Amino acid sequence: MNRRPDCANCSIELGKRVCRTKDGLHPRNCPTVEKATLIEKSLEEYKREDILSLAYNASLQEAQGYGNRERGYEVVVPIKPRILEIAEFARKMGYSRLGLAFCIGLRKEARVVEQFFLRHNFEVISVVCKVGRVPKETIGIRDDEKISIGRFESMCNPILQAMVLNSEETQLNVLLGLCVGHDTLFLRYSKAPCTVLAVKDRVLGHNPLAAIYNIDSYYRYLKVPG
Repeated sequence: MNRRPDCANCSIELGKRVCRTKDGLHPRNCPTVEKATLIEKSLEEYKREDILSLAYNASLQEAQGYGNRERGYEVVVPIKPRILEIAEFARKMGYSRLGLAFCIGLRKEARVVEQFFLRHNFEVISVVCKVGRVPKETIGIRDDEKISIGRFESMCNPILQAMVLNSEETQLNVLLGLCVGHDTLFLRYSKAPCTVLAVKDRVLGHNPLAAIYNIDSYYRYLKVPG
């Protein structure tokens, strides 16, 4: 049997899983059972003051995103959009200086997001993906590989976005619509902790789960390799 963790395919009923309840059931490749050493190692990390603060306030924020908690788990109701949760989490952490790294294709949304955080009394430093006006040829892109063939085209520069926000000493960076891969680079170079408000999905209006929800109907072609 494959002993690699595969929680996505766990066959145990949700309420009976060992990761949810003491003496719960588990498959043979369950990391809650098989990775005891790593569990202890992770708990050591939570003893760090900065990490403990992040974990504690994240857990608080998770719970406060639901109403009816006093009536039981079965009837809890989600009550807060993500943008409000980001503001509340930042306030819990004592952050006052936020960075906003956004895609130029979401410039209108970025303006609304920035105004939202300003109204919530945060200082906001925002940086667009095209910052620096660096030609795509700099990273080896040929003319026929551009979006606008035959024309000058600035590359997305997530490393510079991160560096600008690092230089401004932001305390929490919010990603808005960065492309696949560009978000990877930003997260790698950001010194401040990060959270994502929205991801890029050009086809689905930045709601990539729409394809997952419709995987057996309109997006069934995604199940065919290639």
